[in-house]
Amino acid sequence: MRTIAPPFTVAAPSGARIRDRLRVDVADEKVLTMVGQHLGRHQRADLAERVAIGPVPVKDNRRAERKKKLTTVSSSRWAGAMTRASEDQYQLSMRCLYNERAGLRRAIGNITRRLAVPCGQRTGRVRGYQGQGERFQKQRRLQALKARLAVVEQHIGEGRPSLVVGCRRLAKTRHNLADAQLTTEDWRTRWDAARLFLTADGESGVPHGNYTITVDPADGSVTIVLPEPLRYLANASRGRYRLTCIVAFHHRREEWLDRVATNQAVRYDIVRDPVRGRWYLDASWSAAKAMVPSPQEIRAAGGRMLAVDLNADHSQRTCSTRRATPSANPSRCH
Repeated sequence: MRTIAPPFTVAAPSGARIRDRLRVDVADEKVLTMVGQHLGRHQRADLAERVAIGPVPVKDNRRAERKKKLTTVSSSRWAGAMTRASEDQYQLSMRCLYNERAGLRRAIGNITRRLAVPCGQRTGRVRGYQGQGERFQKQRRLQALKARLAVVEQHIGEGRPSLVVGCRRLAKTRHNLADAQLTTEDWRTRWDAARLFLTADGESGVPHGNYTITVDPADGSVTIVLPEPLRYLANASRGRYRLTCIVAFHHRREEWLDRVATNQAVRYDIVRDPVRGRWYLDASWSAAKAMVPSPQEIRAAGGRMLAVDLNADHSQRTCSTRRATPSANPSRCH
């Protein structure tokens, strides 16, 4: 039997993200592809530069210098979005390395403790492996884990995580096209779509919460600021390109309207789905953080809770951990 961990309350979502389809024509698709490829190329170069800088404090990551260099080939707002994306990707990759190191150390410790106990015996609460065959396999597993840990430790020490812009799995698929049932052209289409960069950070105080990619709530029209080298493609004022399609954002539309009507920041991402041959516009924003009441406070106020077993895949009578969400029907853990 495992000990039941103290219950906790699930925090409310920290933001929202909605999507609508962009029914672009041939000219729109050509412009979006050119802009995405142009920005994606420079963003990948900036990411490589950020990785080369290594694990330094935020004030030493030379973001202002990198942004100034990117502004000459895009715009100040596009450059800000690219440098922010590079920093976020780098920090996320480093956290993944730390988590992988912790997981490898736990696995190595568990196997080492069980290898120290003779087969079929038990020392305290540690049980040895059942037979020599299983013990031998675990010894091989231990060697492989130690080798992986050494590589991870090296990456952490150098502060240079291994990054693949466009998905590592998709990159490996290039060498196994037959197994993936893809042609070279199909793979190239997916690879190019995954490496587009069409992300514009929101900014409070500007019209409709985003100056780089703007959605007019009155008619649903979408306009984007073109990078400096592509300004000749503009079909609207101030170096902007207006798409022929419109968006409506049916899901959570009222929340989106409340933000754009008051010029609150809204981030937009233009994404291409090469499998379906479609383009999408994603809108996202952060929500105000609220204090989450504890299960005891909810119970004292007479609220109803739903208990969720986070260890449901294991066959045991009690659940290892529980979490509670307010305003739901009560239920038992199985």
